[in-house]
Amino acid sequence: MTDPAELLAALRDAAAAGEDSPETASNGETSWVRAGTRFAVLRGATVELRIGSVIASAALRTPDTSHSQRGTDWIAFTPPDLDGPALDRLGAWFAAARRRAVN
Repeated sequence: MTDPAELLAALRDAAAAGEDSPETASNGETSWVRAGTRFAVLRGATVELRIGSVIASAALRTPDTSHSQRGTDWIAFTPPDLDGPALDRLGAWFAAARRRAVN
């Protein structure tokens, strides 16, 4: 299982390109918000991303991805380790979620 601190570091790297700062809530969730819209949430070793229903449908066919209880625009990603393919997907989905947050 991926270490949550390692996943947080990867998300911070992905966020650095857009200068998005995470917000940590008292319940242990770390969220990224842009233009008043939450688009990524990290809780433990799972990150949920608001990537839109079309991209989410495709993403659900990839490893370690499942439906999010946040809605059909969201996916839940729980990679067992952050290898190259997992980091690529995480970076692409984070960027898609960030773009979607202002549309």
